[in-house]
Amino acid sequence: MHWAYDLEARYSNKRSTDWVGYKAHITEVCDEGSPRLITHVHTTNGAVPDDQVMPSIHHSLEEKALLPKEHFMDGGYLSAEHLVNSKVRYDVDVVGPVRGDRSWQAKEDAAYDGSCFRINWKQKFATCPQGHRSTKWHCTHDIQGRAIVKVRFLGKTCRACSVRSLCTRSKAQPRELTLRPRSLFTALNERRQVQKTKAFLKRYGLRAGIESTHSQGVRRSGLRRTRYVGLTKTHLQHVFIAIALNIVRVNAWLNGVPLAKTRISRFRRVLRPQLVSTS
Repeated sequence: MHWAYDLEARYSNKRSTDWVGYKAHITEVCDEGSPRLITHVHTTNGAVPDDQVMPSIHHSLEEKALLPKEHFMDGGYLSAEHLVNSKVRYDVDVVGPVRGDRSWQAKEDAAYDGSCFRINWKQKFATCPQGHRSTKWHCTHDIQGRAIVKVRFLGKTCRACSVRSLCTRSKAQPRELTLRPRSLFTALNERRQVQKTKAFLKRYGLRAGIESTHSQGVRRSGLRRTRYVGLTKTHLQHVFIAIALNIVRVNAWLNGVPLAKTRISRFRRVLRPQLVSTS
């Protein structure tokens, strides 16, 4: 694509991949015993974060009467708001990992991260692992305008605490917590605990199929290269690619062609020779 002439194309980066252009967000059916048909394609410019498109995707699926009971999504799409709002507004259970606690306390085994504190939402106070209550509970908003609760403990109590180094690195200030509203706080922490279990990992493995859909779109239809200039025409290309893939998939399903297994690269076979079978 001659992106220098496309005023709607934007730079984007995902891990080690950089590009200028657009993003294609694909939704497909993954029910057992049915063809993996694509039900929706959402196109944005490359700079739009993945977590901003979920409401639009669910709204479009609702208009088509194609809302699922469970929606398996990559962690980049998820937030506490989406976990709660998708269930409340659309009765959809979003299945996917959320970001972990990125505080330094969460990265050290013995330190006290936010999950170590007991929150009393009714009486509006928190209790630290040493049994001390917070003295400040302030409802406010962060720089993005989202509702938060600032919780602070008493300064002299924190300074005299024998395990202070496991709780805060500040030499003068007491420990503070930043909480989301109760429904979001609860949903986020419950998901963080659930996603560590083997049952969740096994269940979430179903989402791997959408990766093969992107791969099929790239290999068969050049999904990574837009043939046109502008978001509207690029989206139309994505829709046509989805229609073509659906035709291929229906044909395979009617002819009893099984889904292909995950391919193993030559490099991985060298590292893990036990994955190679002989007949």
